[in-house]
Amino acid sequence: MQNTRLNSLIGVVTDQIGQLFRNPWRRVSLMLISLLFGFFLGNVISTTAGQRAELDVVAASFLVILFEVTSRVIYSNRESFRRSLPAEMINALKIGMTYSFVLEAFKLGS
Repeated sequence: MQNTRLNSLIGVVTDQIGQLFRNPWRRVSLMLISLLFGFFLGNVISTTAGQRAELDVVAASFLVILFEVTSRVIYSNRESFRRSLPAEMINALKIGMTYSFVLEAFKLGS
């Protein structure tokens, strides 16, 4: 690819963002935010799907497929992708959503 001004700008911004999140405290805080956002998103999805009661099975099957594909990609044999920041954020989001769904199931079961 040619080294244009836009390429240079994108490269500099990407390097600065990567440098910003090399700090362990910032990385942990970003993971915590992603986990809590996943928990919130799971509550929103289960509440709206339960309220409408039209496509519960379709929504559940779509989420199971999404979680399985995400797990398959994250836990593949590529070590470099597994340790990347976006992959860890997606995994934390998935964990938060799964925890939210389990907690909602316990609330409905009692």
